[in-house]
Amino acid sequence: MPAPDVAALLAQLERSEPDIAEPARVAVEWLAGGEALETISQFDVCEFLWYTLPIKVPGDQATIARALGELLRLAGMERYAALCDSPATARILLTYAREGEEAGAAAYHRELEATGVLPPDIAELSWSSIMGPEELGAHVACAAALELAIVTGDPVDREELTRRWLTAPRAELGGDCWLHRVHGERLNRWVLGRGTARRELAQPFEVRLHAPIAAPDEPHLEPLRWLLGLARTGVRLTERLNVGRAVAVEAADRFGWADRARSGVVRGEADVPALTELRQIAVHDLGALRRSGRRLVLTTTGRNLLDDRAAMWEAATPTLLAPAPGEHDFEVSIRESALMILVDGDVVRDGDLRDRVAEVVNGEGWRATDGGRVGGADLTGPLARLRHRLDALGLEAAAPQAAGPAPEATSPEPGRRAAGAAPWRLTAAGRRAALAALRAQALRPRQYAGLG
Repeated sequence: MPAPDVAALLAQLERSEPDIAEPARVAVEWLAGGEALETISQFDVCEFLWYTLPIKVPGDQATIARALGELLRLAGMERYAALCDSPATARILLTYAREGEEAGAAAYHRELEATGVLPPDIAELSWSSIMGPEELGAHVACAAALELAIVTGDPVDREELTRRWLTAPRAELGGDCWLHRVHGERLNRWVLGRGTARRELAQPFEVRLHAPIAAPDEPHLEPLRWLLGLARTGVRLTERLNVGRAVAVEAADRFGWADRARSGVVRGEADVPALTELRQIAVHDLGALRRSGRRLVLTTTGRNLLDDRAAMWEAATPTLLAPAPGEHDFEVSIRESALMILVDGDVVRDGDLRDRVAEVVNGEGWRATDGGRVGGADLTGPLARLRHRLDALGLEAAAPQAAGPAPEATSPEPGRRAAGAAPWRLTAAGRRAALAALRAQALRPRQYAGLG
């Protein structure tokens, strides 16, 4: 049932232009959903014309757009009516028709960005492409605030306005702010997860991850700090572009990595897996180092991280769960479950960790690539990656070897610990880093498959 003002406008349009009254009714029902027209925004109109109409609404799209424009003019909404007749709308509808949905959606996003009413990502929040009710409410409110600022002619810093709008306490939210609402919604969605075992494991973290996890007071992330410090003057690389032997030996001795050297002797970076992982984190995940010829040099980002301990903590801890190239949610879920199990600091036997993680990921419904249920062997790669990252960042404590003979190894990769060979235990900083990584994982934006 249309809102009273909409019903009156449709009746007026029926008398003046009966041929477009029905297309106008279709359009306004999609656009306003039975609410008064005063509730819509420029963002709503753009989304309808440039996304909903070409993808979801049957009929002659050009006629429907023109009919909506006439209805909006009758309502005195000239600025919105002009969007219906604009060259941008004609161009986008034509792109959908000629080049398909993907090209049309790309044109829609470009044009929407150009309007200035699209809330940008900020440091505190990257928007999801799949939004829950709280995030959708925050997004709509921010878009309306941006539109108002543009219309009034004020200079608009979109990021600053969005940040202010998201973080200011609001009476309509009972004194809460939109950012807390969105974070709470995402955290709750993450806790609920998939499967009973996963929910039971994650449930206590809904409270524990509510607030940011501050960096510990004691020294932490020392391997990363050391490598970035060396790069102030450049780290020389070999002809094969590996870190040289002297630096590899220093790293192995300084951080206790020598006992896990591939051949028992450190001859270069290839013998120290944690150093290779540390370099991967610094170069690819953080953008803190880059290669210049045969040297690793510090970037501006790296310099800023070195000078700001809190920023380094905030940037580095999420890398514990950062997906490797080609990795899927399944592998990330394995590492995520392992961190939840390890976070309270007890020594956990490798076999016990695998059993508990397997129970969780089996309960989530993941299946191995061969079509079978997830088994212990499928955990090896993701858990090895997690252990290398914990080593690389100095977050795993030396744990005592389990009593009795070690389980038989099954041909592990060179440099990887044999399955069951060493128990797991995080340092105090490692436990805080695990919480920080889990929080970053829980609060990440939810995207459609294939979107970054």
